[in-house]
Amino acid sequence: MADVLDQSEVDALLSAVSAGGVDAASTAVIQKRLQATKKDVHSYDFKRPERVSKEQMRALEGIHEGFARNLGAFLSGFLRTIVEIRVASAEQLTYSEFIHSLPNPTNFNLVSAEPLEGQMCLEISPLIVYPIIDRLLGGTNTELFIPQRPPTLIEQRLVSKINTRALAALTESWSELVEVEFKLVEVESNPHLVQIVAPNEVVVVLGFEIKMSGRAGTMSLCIPFNVIEPVMGKLLSQGWLAYQRRTPAEDKADAIARGIGATYVDLIAYLAETSITVEELLTLQPGDIIQTAKSTSADLILQIAGKNKFAGKLGKQKDSLAIKIVRRAEVEETL
Repeated sequence: MADVLDQSEVDALLSAVSAGGVDAASTAVIQKRLQATKKDVHSYDFKRPERVSKEQMRALEGIHEGFARNLGAFLSGFLRTIVEIRVASAEQLTYSEFIHSLPNPTNFNLVSAEPLEGQMCLEISPLIVYPIIDRLLGGTNTELFIPQRPPTLIEQRLVSKINTRALAALTESWSELVEVEFKLVEVESNPHLVQIVAPNEVVVVLGFEIKMSGRAGTMSLCIPFNVIEPVMGKLLSQGWLAYQRRTPAEDKADAIARGIGATYVDLIAYLAETSITVEELLTLQPGDIIQTAKSTSADLILQIAGKNKFAGKLGKQKDSLAIKIVRRAEVEETL
C-alpha cells in the first residue's frame, strides 16, 4: 500500500472538506483505504497449541516411515505372510484426546526412551493383534471373531515378541536422530488407567495402518512434547539435512559387505559340454563314452547364478573330489 494518496483521492477529500461534510466520494475513499489495510485474522485454539512446526512434523514422519518398513519386513518373515505397514497420519493432540480415541481394551505399551526423560505409548489395535495371534497359532484368519476382552497370559506372551521387535525397529530408526534405546516398561489393556502426562499436555501422535491377509488394523505411537523437546533442534530442515550428510552411505559399506558375506550361493563346475542326438541319448548304456572337444588338460569353468566366475583344475581332497581355483574366468569363455 502506498504511503501517499493518488490525485483522485486528494480531489475527493478536498471536495468533501469544501462541502463541509462527508459525501459519498469521501466515504468510498475511506472504505477503499480500510479494505487495503485489512489483514487476515486466523483463529488460535489455546487448548491445542501447535508446539511442533510443520517441518519438524515432516521430519518425524520421515523417521517413522523407515520404522514402518523395517517392522513390516520383520513381520512378513515372522508370520510367513505379506504384512504392509505405512504411516497414515501425523498430528498434534492433547493427551486426553489421544486416550479417548483408543479402543478399550487394547494392547497399550508404556515405553521408555533413555536417555530422554519421560515415557511414550505404543498402542496396537485388537483388530490386528488377534489376527496375528491366530496366525501364530496356525489359524487361517477366515471368519475370525475379535473378542472384546483383555488378552490372556498366553496371548500376551505371543504379542510380546511383536512388541519387542517393534521397539528394536524404533531404536534403529531413531539412531539417525539421537542415540536412544527404547525399552518396554509396562503393558496395559485399559488406556484410561495410564497417565504419563497431564490431560491437556500436547503430544505428537503417529498413526500407522497395518494390513495382513485381508485383515487391517491400526497402530499408534504417542510422543509427549516434553520427551522430544531436547532434540527438537535436530528436526529442523537445515539441521536434519546436515545431520544426514554426516552419515553417508559409504560409511555403511562395511556393514553391508559383512551382511552379504554371510549369504550362501550355488557354485557349479562344468566338466565339458557337447551335443548328441536324441537317438544317441535314448540308447545310452552304462559304460558308454561321450566324446567332447575339450582337452583333458583344459581348465574347468565354475559358474555362479549362470555366469562364469572362476576356472580351476580337477583333483581330489582326501576322499572327496575337489577343484583348485587357478584364475578368474572370462565372461565369454566356453564351458
